[in-house]
Amino acid sequence: MKPKLRVWVVFGNRLKFGDGRARLLELIDERGSLRQAAAELDMSYRNAWGYLQELEKAAGFKLVARAPEGTLRSGMRLTSNGREFLACYRAFQRSLDGAAARHFDRAFGGRTFGRRGARSIRPRRAAAR
Repeated sequence: MKPKLRVWVVFGNRLKFGDGRARLLELIDERGSLRQAAAELDMSYRNAWGYLQELEKAAGFKLVARAPEGTLRSGMRLTSNGREFLACYRAFQRSLDGAAARHFDRAFGGRTFGRRGARSIRPRRAAAR
């Protein structure tokens, strides 16, 4: 058993930036191509492009930029703001994962449930009033 958290950064009241969009940005930067990143995530190019446009509008800054045509690094890359935002998100996510693991260990203390011979948790009795 282990804990699993889902973490989002919410822009405005509705747009959530989570692991899926973070992975899309990472793949864009690694592959240098929105088309290749979308294909690797089994996502249509149109859907991925829509995600980026919606995200940039909500965030208020550019996350990706096209490289100039005819250069060795043509395609798409993260902007410096995009890289910094992604690094902050991943650091935030890692810190929450660490905290969750510590709290999980304190709460569950290595207990197992439903296995023969395993320790079980007995409900506490209500204190007498």
